[in-house]
Amino acid sequence: MASATLKKNYRCSQSLQQFYSGGPFVVSSDGSFIACSCGESIKIVDSSNASTKFTIEAESSTITALALSPNDKLLFSAGHSRQIKVWDLDTFKCLRSWKGHDGPVMGMACHGSGGLLATSGADRKVLVWDVDGGFCTHYFKGHKGVVTSIMFHPDVNKSLLFSGSGDTTVRVWDLLAKKCVAVLEKHFSAVSSMAVSEDGWTLLTAGRDKVVNLWDLYDYRCKSTIPTYEVLEAVCVVYSGSRFASSLGAFLQQSGKKKSRSTGIYFITAGERGIVRIWTSEGAVFLYEQKSSDVTISSAEDEDSTRGFISAVMLPLDQGLLCVTADQQFLFYSPAEHLEEKWSLKLTKRLVGFNDEIVDMKFLDEEEQYLAVATNLEQVRVYDLSSMSCSYVLAGHTDTILCLDTSISSNGRRLILTGSKDNSVRLWESERRCCIGLGIGHMGAVGAVAFSKKCRDFFVSGSSDRTIKVWNFHGLSDDIEEPISLKAKAVVAAHDKDINSLAVAPNDSLVCSGSQDRTACVWRLPELVLVVKFTGHKRGIWCVEFSPVDQCVITASGDKTVKIWAIADGSCLKTFEGHTSSVLRASFLTRGTQFVSCGADGLVKLWTIKTNECIATYDQHEDKVWALAVGKKTEMLATGGSDAVINLWHDSTAAEKEEAFRKEEEGVLRGQELENALLDAEYTKAIQIALELRRPHKLFELFSELCRKREAGYHIDKALHALGKGEFLLLFEYIREWNTKPKLCHVAQSVLFRAFNILPPTEIIEIKSISELLEGLTPYSQRHFSRIDRLIRSTFLLDYTLLRMSVIEPATQDDLKTKSLLHSEKNEEDALLTDNAEEDQKQVSEEQKPKASGKKRKSHKSGDHSRSHKKVKDSSTHANTAAVPSQA
Repeated sequence: MASATLKKNYRCSQSLQQFYSGGPFVVSSDGSFIACSCGESIKIVDSSNASTKFTIEAESSTITALALSPNDKLLFSAGHSRQIKVWDLDTFKCLRSWKGHDGPVMGMACHGSGGLLATSGADRKVLVWDVDGGFCTHYFKGHKGVVTSIMFHPDVNKSLLFSGSGDTTVRVWDLLAKKCVAVLEKHFSAVSSMAVSEDGWTLLTAGRDKVVNLWDLYDYRCKSTIPTYEVLEAVCVVYSGSRFASSLGAFLQQSGKKKSRSTGIYFITAGERGIVRIWTSEGAVFLYEQKSSDVTISSAEDEDSTRGFISAVMLPLDQGLLCVTADQQFLFYSPAEHLEEKWSLKLTKRLVGFNDEIVDMKFLDEEEQYLAVATNLEQVRVYDLSSMSCSYVLAGHTDTILCLDTSISSNGRRLILTGSKDNSVRLWESERRCCIGLGIGHMGAVGAVAFSKKCRDFFVSGSSDRTIKVWNFHGLSDDIEEPISLKAKAVVAAHDKDINSLAVAPNDSLVCSGSQDRTACVWRLPELVLVVKFTGHKRGIWCVEFSPVDQCVITASGDKTVKIWAIADGSCLKTFEGHTSSVLRASFLTRGTQFVSCGADGLVKLWTIKTNECIATYDQHEDKVWALAVGKKTEMLATGGSDAVINLWHDSTAAEKEEAFRKEEEGVLRGQELENALLDAEYTKAIQIALELRRPHKLFELFSELCRKREAGYHIDKALHALGKGEFLLLFEYIREWNTKPKLCHVAQSVLFRAFNILPPTEIIEIKSISELLEGLTPYSQRHFSRIDRLIRSTFLLDYTLLRMSVIEPATQDDLKTKSLLHSEKNEEDALLTDNAEEDQKQVSEEQKPKASGKKRKSHKSGDHSRSHKKVKDSSTHANTAAVPSQA
């Protein structure tokens, strides 16, 4: 068997995070995203896969109202702080904000033209604002309770505004007349939702008094009252051209329930019962009612707490119906395609906005397509990883599920096993989404379960009653409708404290248990006879697992270590340290040569067993990582924890190796292009390639070469003109480094000077991190200029010294001006004259030397006048020879 390639790295490919905490939400005009309130922030969520596109930190308090402009360019938000904010969804920046209400803003709606925004608040006021100017255009008072719902007439040509209040009334406001034109009083409880018919002349209002009222907008009289017998939270009108209306009409026509000329209004209601019902205004009867609710209701909820649906909207572009539940789930419905027998709604997608604490998770099959997740609830949620939507929910436990395991039975059925705080274990069949087996017998919460690996006809469970039980489910038929009571065929009192983890050996001969009593034990199946006991951990053991290839067991403990034990003698083979808190999960990878661990420090670590080395650490969680699942096909990872986040990890070793090889190959080719450009003296192209390859030394050599050329400024400007903002940023970073070294600073200052001449100040300011770069350039530049000043001052001292030594002749101001002018006009001729003068002077001095010495021998008694004359003559000679080069 070929050796497995060691994994070097994992990459977090997908993540399911909390995106909705209850409260307001708004759907885009094309249905592609949903803006959801999540505590003090707003999450922009992709409706196709529940991924968070962007998070807007909008308020310092809870968000209470949201609205979108018709073109989805602007998002309006308000919260308990009473601040109304306008957000640009292209840049996600706040364009403007203002305050107008004396209390929290409870409702918000944008006009169809996009120019007006209506807000309603707890201060019983209704205000209309100019979106561009941010000033109030209409101020309406009259409600005697909190105004919870507000809506513009969908027809932009009708200047009507509707507001529903807790005072059981609906008021109709005329925007042109700026007054209330009608007060609709037929409800006996708060008005929760409003809708306008397709023709624009009927208003539907739903309230918590369990009725829907239809109002005629010609004379504002109540046309009819339809009792629904449930507290309603939403009413939606079904338009005639939609799939809902066409499929429903076809079915009614086929069944003979629809009249040939029907003018009734189809509408949908949703409320506390968690079921969708479709009604018609003719006859005031419902045409369709769901048989069972798709809402998962927790048994721990109080009877007075909100259940069922809290809102519902018809999705744009005929995409179906969206219902939002009290437990932060988004349910997408569309009509079923086959209508031969009965019209029905199909749940197409379920997005879970909040998962609470994730306790355990396992992949459902070898294809790694579905993931079973146990959260801090009584249900198991099965996720489709392609869309990150919850495919279905398994409900049956009466208390929180603590653990789960998955397996494929001998006849190919996908099975899920769960253990709960209700002291029971349940066996579920995935295809039929029902419970097929129930095991009762534990006296405490079941904290660990494990399927058999080979025979797949039994499972084991461990509980806080410190016992291990072996359950047999061999022979269960495929057509079970009610769960069969399972019987335990073996029981043992295994530990002194709670059992946290169980694992069955690959050959089904052994089972290992890890407990809070700091020990792990291996038992022989099926009699549960003790084989060996592992002692050595200083804290409780959270996880145990058998190696897939060796006779050893891995344990993860609260003492921050992971240990590998030999089953033969119970000795500790290896100890791995690296976590800063309790290690909660550990699982083998790569045929037992590696393992992955996660802990209460929020870290996920990848280890190589042979070298005792942690080769990678990932910090994608903000709290304890309780759950770890490893896929069988590609060994992808799934992690989840107390932060309610599920992260999916894919092995990126091969991809990164291929990417590194590709980059190396590309680097070689680009390097050859760089050499060719140097040979062809194409400095502009060479500089661009050097920046692309990030070779600062080669770049410095190129600029040094340009600085030595004639018309260096022109060549440098030509090279800099071809650079973009990103390349200028990188160049400035290199210049900052060159500027710190005296040997390189001259080139750095030359390039910097040319760059600042080319770029206008407005573009320099736009360069990312330019302030930091300038802060690094300024002190060293000042130091270089100070050094140059010192050198210039030193040259003055040298001139003074040579002057006092009579080596150079002091020049008058007129002489300096004349010489400077001559020097600037005839530089080359002066140089030639200087060379000729030096040669003539040398000849004259050589001829004068013997004469002077002869005179000295002849007359030793010459007076002071002759000596001074000789001194002046020599000094003038030296001055003439030295002064010309100094001026040149």
